[in-house]
Amino acid sequence: MRLFTVDEANALLPTVIPTLEKIQRLYATVDALRDDARAAAGASDFGGGMAGGTAYVNTLYKIGKLTTDLHELGIELKDYTRGLIDFPSLRGERVIYLCWQIGDGDEIGWWHETDAGFAGRQPL
Repeated sequence: MRLFTVDEANALLPTVIPTLEKIQRLYATVDALRDDARAAAGASDFGGGMAGGTAYVNTLYKIGKLTTDLHELGIELKDYTRGLIDFPSLRGERVIYLCWQIGDGDEIGWWHETDAGFAGRQPL
């Protein structure tokens, strides 16, 4: 597990924000096709398929790739709809999360315990 300082996490935000925005757009595409995909899956025993099936699968692949890219940086994606991410960090001797979401501004201003989640956010 990579541990970030506040400065290190802030330095990554300009790179991470466009990725989060892209993930949000891709999920909107997936959501628009979700009913068709379910119908196609239900008909799969009969040869199924759906209009736009290739685009649907490619969109899922892109989401997976972008999510993996974040994970490889050491960032945890918590909620794609809000663009909510956590950066593992140290506070004293314990691991905590530096918490940021789209709309929070250009710098991380929040943290929470690893078991507290978003509801336990506290200002830095």
